[in-house]
Amino acid sequence: MYSFISKILLSLLLLASSLDAVELNWEHNFQNALTTAKKEHKMVYLFIGADNCRHCDRFKKQTLSNKALIEKMKKEYVLLYMSRDQHKIPDRFEKYGVPMHYFLTAEGKIVAVIQGSRELAGWYDVLDEVDLEKEK
Repeated sequence: MYSFISKILLSLLLLASSLDAVELNWEHNFQNALTTAKKEHKMVYLFIGADNCRHCDRFKKQTLSNKALIEKMKKEYVLLYMSRDQHKIPDRFEKYGVPMHYFLTAEGKIVAVIQGSRELAGWYDVLDEVDLEKEK
């Protein structure tokens, strides 16, 4: 009986948390991301990860789960996630030492490269630095 009630409570908790989640709507194709960025007059944020990467998972859970951050990033960037285990990543991007983060113009020019995981406040600092690089 206790196990049944525990399962119901856990299911309700998971349902409630998923209802509050903000969807990132990742693109997984490099050329499609550039095309969309040109059309929408945005930059591209390329997040390169791996299927079994604890640092990637940590970054997703601690940073990319923040609703305000997600809304900001969706407004300014086409979000492109590529797993080195699943996607064809162009050769000019580093596939190891993940997570790797690239900020690109709509033409594919690299504006900034960041390696590793950041907590929320640190990621906002990264976005501020990228904004400064865009202005150059």
